[in-house]
Amino acid sequence: MQDFRNLRVWRAAHLATISVHRATTAFPSHEQFGLVSQLRRAAASIGANIAEGCGRSTDGDMRRSLRIALGSACEVLNFLLLARDLGLLDEATFDALEGELSPVRRMLVRLIERLTPRKPPRPPFP
Repeated sequence: MQDFRNLRVWRAAHLATISVHRATTAFPSHEQFGLVSQLRRAAASIGANIAEGCGRSTDGDMRRSLRIALGSACEVLNFLLLARDLGLLDEATFDALEGELSPVRRMLVRLIERLTPRKPPRPPFP
């Protein structure tokens, strides 16, 4: 494929991961091995899976990695919602993080669609 650092989606995912890390530093210490760990790992997984897909040899492998990255992005959103609803994230921080994550999810969907082969239309029956 190509150098993953050249992909806008990877760069956006990387920045979102950094933001998640920074936001979770204020979480209580009793969440360090719970929600903080899960949120950070899921966020880091987005960019890691994009990078892994770029290191594979086929579009099918890339699509699979991008789908996993999309799943991780949805997982991050779930954990952000949970953190907000538990009072660990204020509304403004949640909105900012969701605002960084949403374009990543959209870019992943578009890239997956672009890498998905189109099936030719079936010929009509005689």
